[in-house]
Amino acid sequence: MAEAAVDRSSTSGLGPAGKPFSTFERLVAWRYLRARRKEAFISVIAGFSFVGIMLGVATLIIVMAVMNGFRTELVSRILGINGHMIVQPSDGPFTDYTDLTSRLAAVPGVKMALPLVEGQVLASAQAGGSTGALVRGARAEDLTKLKTISGNIKSGDMVGFASGQGVLIGTGMANQLGLSVGDLITLTSPDGDITPMGVSPRVKSYKISGLFEIGMSEYDSSIIFMPLEESQLFFNAEGLVQSIELFVDHPDDIDALRSKVEEAAGRQINLTDWRQRNQTFFSALQVERNVMFMILTLIVLVAALNIISGLIMLVKDKGSDIAILRTMGASAGAIMRIFFMTGAAIGIVGTIAGVLLGVLVCVNIESIRQFFSWISGEIIFNPQVYFLSQLPAEMDLSETISIVVMALTLSFIATIFPAWRASRLDPVQALRYE
Repeated sequence: MAEAAVDRSSTSGLGPAGKPFSTFERLVAWRYLRARRKEAFISVIAGFSFVGIMLGVATLIIVMAVMNGFRTELVSRILGINGHMIVQPSDGPFTDYTDLTSRLAAVPGVKMALPLVEGQVLASAQAGGSTGALVRGARAEDLTKLKTISGNIKSGDMVGFASGQGVLIGTGMANQLGLSVGDLITLTSPDGDITPMGVSPRVKSYKISGLFEIGMSEYDSSIIFMPLEESQLFFNAEGLVQSIELFVDHPDDIDALRSKVEEAAGRQINLTDWRQRNQTFFSALQVERNVMFMILTLIVLVAALNIISGLIMLVKDKGSDIAILRTMGASAGAIMRIFFMTGAAIGIVGTIAGVLLGVLVCVNIESIRQFFSWISGEIIFNPQVYFLSQLPAEMDLSETISIVVMALTLSFIATIFPAWRASRLDPVQALRYE
């Protein structure tokens, strides 16, 4: 009864009774965040908790942004040179490919239909050196519309290609073989002429009309574009094409076009879309992305556990202060909220700092990569290994929000037990042993 009377009569000096998170509670929580000399060890723990949450949040944001950038860049480059839907013959070769291409290009939602002749060759230079390559025979007007190629001609032009007298190769292949615009490249195909002695490989030299660079090393070092009619002669495919690739307006809605394409074809065809051709690759990217998120979340979890240990030590150190506050009229709920705000402040400020650090790194990630490459004297993020010439980073708003919510939730949960323990402290026992 006496204790209850004290609680009721003394709350006026501690803020309005029943009003949570009052000015008094915030002031006390802020005071506990500022360590005095004898509390330096507790301050160090709080500092480690802050740094841990900041680095955890920043690392999550940076890694997820880089993986998003990888996927976006790879999808855009893969789909920029390969069709979203591949039409192949089922009942006979595409000898009527001109009319068929026109009908498929007229399907609503299809941007372009690209008839192709493809074949593997051995590419070599007169000065020596050779490499395997994929020849893609295409019409000049179609390749002009394919901005991934025509918009990335780094040297030369498409005049020789359009006249049927030249080929386009990637800068990676040109560097590997020591070739430049105007040089001759020799192509050897195993599917050559049939002679009494067997099949004789076909060997022919072509003038290089231009060099393209799409930024994906695998393509820049292995693909050769040849005029369609010349490729038909070279691969013994006169008057026909092997496939027709369709580029659509919305690649993610490819299923809605299947029936329309089959109807427009007017014959039996096999349809394969970009998801089927790259299913294993993109599934591996998604699994890696999810695993990285779970692993890096452990950094934030460890930092949250540091908050628990720091607050428990703070509660033990402030036992007499808690007892005095209780005897002056502070309720158990007020004590719990004070220590909750103390721990939550570390989590909130650490999360905000982590977001700012993550955004700063993502915005300047290519400059950072170049700086560390210069410092170490080695190529970091080698294009020959990672397929891309630059380190991409693409932040996703919903993903960043989920990271922030996760970090704040872990921080808030970590403060509950120490705050509850502080509210359960018996003021009489605390003052007796002080």
